[in-house]
Amino acid sequence: MRPFAFARPGSVAEAVREVAAEPTAVFLGGGTNLVDHLKLGVARPDLVVDVRTLTSRAVTDTDDGGLLVGAAVTNSELAADRRVCERWPALAQSLLAGATGQLRNLATVGGNPLQRTRCVYFQDVTTPCNKREPGSGCSAIGGYTRYHAVLGASEQCIAIHPSDMAVALTALDAVVHAEGPDGGRTIPFGELHRLPGDDPTRDTVLEHGELITAIELPALPMARRSTYRKVRDRASYAFALVSVAAALDLADDGTVRDARIALGGVAHRPWRATRAEEVLRGQRPTDDVARAAAEAELADASPQPGIDGGNAFKVPLVTRTLAATLRILTGREG
Repeated sequence: MRPFAFARPGSVAEAVREVAAEPTAVFLGGGTNLVDHLKLGVARPDLVVDVRTLTSRAVTDTDDGGLLVGAAVTNSELAADRRVCERWPALAQSLLAGATGQLRNLATVGGNPLQRTRCVYFQDVTTPCNKREPGSGCSAIGGYTRYHAVLGASEQCIAIHPSDMAVALTALDAVVHAEGPDGGRTIPFGELHRLPGDDPTRDTVLEHGELITAIELPALPMARRSTYRKVRDRASYAFALVSVAAALDLADDGTVRDARIALGGVAHRPWRATRAEEVLRGQRPTDDVARAAAEAELADASPQPGIDGGNAFKVPLVTRTLAATLRILTGREG
């Protein structure tokens, strides 16, 4: 591990100033991802700024019926919140699907969406990786691709975003509150993460020195009928091969008035499935309609070949997972 300076400022504003002034500085929240990368040599900051006690650890009701979740709230605390379980069940389920109980007790709401890809080549400093070292190449292309992208990838990077919670927040129209050197701003959660393009080093639209201070869950009545389904290689402590977060607003005749769908395990960012949503509207969410919705969303999919057999299996897996998710939401599957 490379030596670094450590700071524990007394306010969010001071923390923001310290990180903004040092090009390699990073914020430290729960540390469940950053500490691993410090040990591996993936992260090599000159300054680590502890913000764990600076942001709120409260979950408060908003005037419009939503919730404002402080960035220091842990994943375990949010998953156990009765309001979340009742009004945004997909979020609670996504939190419980991630990591282990011990990690969820440390991981924070502000840090979880900012965790970095678990691409094995990104985490191995002996291999070329454009995300870690721009211009060095992408070792994943043609390599081990089982956990890599089928949507939105580029010649520079085919990694995926690993967060379960971020997939649910994308589907639920959450809003990020951030504080930076130029003041505060809000960002629709679906616009927080970037596709790799020509610069895979940047995972999000946050500027250097910007700190997430809270995440807002807007009032969304259909979120009461929401769920999160995760398909993975083992039942615990594994990242998603494919996941689906979905919410439905159903008419009395069973047709879909509105829908929110996001996919995980398929792209560099949580993937809002707007094409699939459009197909579902006005239809009964049968398996055939689910297949049509998935096919529309995956029309531009580009599965990756690889030494492990590649990841073309993700395309039919998304279709089956979406169909199963809709069956759960319509009471056709327990």
